[in-house]
Amino acid sequence: MLKVVVADITTLPVEAIVNAANEALLGGGGVDGAIHRAAGPRLLDACKQLGGCPTGQARITKGFDLPSKWVIHTVGPKWNDGRGKEPELLASCYTSSLNLARENRVRTIAFPGISTGIYGYPKQAAAQIAISVMRNYEDDFEQIICCCFGEEDKIIYRQAMGEP
Repeated sequence: MLKVVVADITTLPVEAIVNAANEALLGGGGVDGAIHRAAGPRLLDACKQLGGCPTGQARITKGFDLPSKWVIHTVGPKWNDGRGKEPELLASCYTSSLNLARENRVRTIAFPGISTGIYGYPKQAAAQIAISVMRNYEDDFEQIICCCFGEEDKIIYRQAMGEP
């Protein structure tokens, strides 16, 4: 089941949350910084052991001080007018994250809007890609949550799902 909520992703009672990370996986701003702060310093130590993550791929760590057991780190593309394979890379973020979640027997997972913050990906286009990929995995999970920063983002995701 796909669900759209407005919430702080670090507080959701799901088995895994997805982190919109940078390639170094060493924390940053936005969702990435919030997840690192909420998970505590052991998350940074675990990320250092991973040696980074290329754009479009995903890596997994424990959730440490978070309510979620796992954090799946994925690196979204920086928007460059769609000329740098951004749609394919963004879709790969969702596919890689969901495959990794499935491999680790995750049943409930929450995603932020990957690449829609400082990376500048247009929110409507990003939501369409996210929902399209999530629908392909819907039967593999009890719940896939699109965790939005605010009501405006919630409306965008609900529209991408074909809901009023």
